[in-house]
Amino acid sequence: MSIWGPRKPIELAPSHGAHALQRTLGWPHLMALGVGAIVGTGILTLTGVGAALAGPGVLLSFLIAGVVCAAAALAYAELATLIPQSGSAYTYSYVAIGETIAWIVGWSLILEYSVVCSTVAVGWSGYFTGFMDGIGWTIPKALATGPYEPGGVINLPAIGIIAVVAGLLLVGTRESATLNACLVAAKIAALALFVAVTLPAFKAANFHPFMPFGFFQHAGPDGVKQGVMAASSIIFFAFYGFDAVSTAAEEARDPGRDVTIGIVGSMLACVIIYVAVAACAIGAVPVAQFAQSAEPLALVLRTIGAFTTARIFGAVAVVALPTVILAFLFGQTRIFFVMARDRLLPARLGRVSPRSGVPVAVTIGTAVIVAGIAAFLPLAEIAALANAGTLCAFVAVGASMLILRRRAPDRARAFRAPLAPLVGFVAIAGCLYLFWNLPLGTQLRFFAWNAFGLLVYVAYARQRSVAG
Repeated sequence: MSIWGPRKPIELAPSHGAHALQRTLGWPHLMALGVGAIVGTGILTLTGVGAALAGPGVLLSFLIAGVVCAAAALAYAELATLIPQSGSAYTYSYVAIGETIAWIVGWSLILEYSVVCSTVAVGWSGYFTGFMDGIGWTIPKALATGPYEPGGVINLPAIGIIAVVAGLLLVGTRESATLNACLVAAKIAALALFVAVTLPAFKAANFHPFMPFGFFQHAGPDGVKQGVMAASSIIFFAFYGFDAVSTAAEEARDPGRDVTIGIVGSMLACVIIYVAVAACAIGAVPVAQFAQSAEPLALVLRTIGAFTTARIFGAVAVVALPTVILAFLFGQTRIFFVMARDRLLPARLGRVSPRSGVPVAVTIGTAVIVAGIAAFLPLAEIAALANAGTLCAFVAVGASMLILRRRAPDRARAFRAPLAPLVGFVAIAGCLYLFWNLPLGTQLRFFAWNAFGLLVYVAYARQRSVAG
């Protein structure tokens, strides 16, 4: 027992029967899950936003954000092999720090996974509506946007894609992971096509001056923060999603190998993809022409006359963006599942179907919540909360790795993060810095959300906890 409540033992007792998940996933499934979660609307939109803040220096912004995320990824990889159980940062915090902090982390992860699912579903709805318009099938605005917009009533395409993804997850973990891998391959092929088409138009002159707004963050003429570090604070959020791999540790055939490859491999692959795509975009078209565009990569393709490729790019986005929804919905259901198995949530949510090996009740319940958010709520005002929830989880994971290195230094680890003190410091300090740079309103809403969560914990969860 710590001042933060009871702790789970490092070596958790295996779950059996209705509370046990099936080990069906190999490292290719997990790596595809990570890449599918990371490569989504971020690369399609944030390239332009980052370029507006940093100019061509946005390449450094991608690298810096990637370093912070890589530090967190190494900490995740070590903990996932030391504690090969579902639950991700929630479980690691439970073992290393205590139940109260684990609850806060689990409650914060609801913001990351659920809000991201809803946000991507709404973004996909926009792509889908535009695609249907292009082939002559117009979806009425009342059925394609929520009541927060004039003329909107409900976002049916967003509900539909969440229902489809939830249906895939209910079929079985391995089956949905295999389909996810195929869609991720299509998404990577589209980005490779972008690089191949833009390379012949590459002009080195587009990179001068390289850092027109400087390196460190400062307020520009209109009060907006500019500079390479300012862009890093925004671009960071194009990288998270690899943590969804750690939620599948209990379903990996060989957690020590498969989860490590899935987490570290997906992060390295995405850093390379992001830097290559950003470099080709800037080299093909001056930054000023696509900065702040809602669809910078498609705009770059149209600017250089590659109209057919731009259309292909849009079609692939419609088909492949659901991989992000699948990864985050998968992660959220596993966190809810483990919290229910620990009795911090209703116990019936912690049961697994003997036929499919999937936690059916929690998958359906999570899909209903996510669909409700996507259908009716103004996501522009709450999406930034996902960023705060992610940063909270990353800080907790960096701290948990350092604590367990000190408490159990000789315990066998299938993967050990190199230079652990430095990795932990970069993960913790980098994420705290990025949290500090979030808008004040986002910070206040984050603390309000967790204050409400602590009330739920004190009034309901603490008395029912298995560990307590």
